[in-house]
Amino acid sequence: MRQWLRRQFNGAYERMLRRELGDGPAHVAIIQDGNRRYARRRGDEAPDGHKEGAKTAEQVLHWCEEFGVEELTLYTFSTENFDRPQEELEPLFDLIEEKLYEFADAERVHEAGVRICTIGETERLPPRVREAIEYAESRTRGYDGFCLNIALAYGGRAELLGAVRDVARDVTSGALSPDDVTVEEIDSRLCQHPTRDVDLIIRTGGAERTSNFLPWHANGNEAAVYFCAPYWPEFSKVDFLRGLRTYESREKSWQRTRTERAVALVRSVAETELAEARAVTARLREKLPSAGAEEVAAELERQGDTEAAD
Repeated sequence: MRQWLRRQFNGAYERMLRRELGDGPAHVAIIQDGNRRYARRRGDEAPDGHKEGAKTAEQVLHWCEEFGVEELTLYTFSTENFDRPQEELEPLFDLIEEKLYEFADAERVHEAGVRICTIGETERLPPRVREAIEYAESRTRGYDGFCLNIALAYGGRAELLGAVRDVARDVTSGALSPDDVTVEEIDSRLCQHPTRDVDLIIRTGGAERTSNFLPWHANGNEAAVYFCAPYWPEFSKVDFLRGLRTYESREKSWQRTRTERAVALVRSVAETELAEARAVTARLREKLPSAGAEEVAAELERQGDTEAAD
């Protein structure tokens, strides 16, 4: 009876969360934390926890398709993970290799047009893992239905450092002008990177930090962040929906902030020159949601009425 009640409650809660969602994020990135702690709690070894975590990753792919997420990045193996004991690393490399081949050959991957990419210092991985990476990427290279990025031997600082050094060399040699060092230029130097900026980061396992994960594509985009307590193997659809809801809340708040700033700017400009305010308003309306654009236009109209009365 208790299990039946729990299922009924979870089902109702899931439906409620669904109703609260709008368009949702295009790109979700997940820090899969807690595999080892999950295994220890059950009296198992670390490899058992990683295997259970791999099952969760497969479920998340289904949920992304269900809720319209277009890109998923999974933080699977960081550069710091190389410091783990060899008896833990070898089974983990075996699992990564196995799953790469499995994903690359799965019918649903090809039916959905999933493109598999890896990001990170993959040259540091064992040859058998690098071969699996090449197989998975080559099998799915032409697809554009969904993008699955697997972060392997990844470290955000190292990624940025490599791009900065590359730019510095070209500036020193005269191949690149300092004035041409733009956001787009840096982005192009990140040879392995997601196709979109990150909208939402989810971290499982209870820790509240992003651990050097996608600093350029997440922090630069002011991505929403959702921290949750369940270990990665226990991560559920309800947890995923809560993460999507966090993105929705942050997006609404950010849109409100942008509107308020736009109104303040129009008011400030209109105090000195109404014609210039109209030009600014035209540009702002292109960057705001419809409700915000209407509010900015209304403020401009109020300023015009005030000037006419004077």
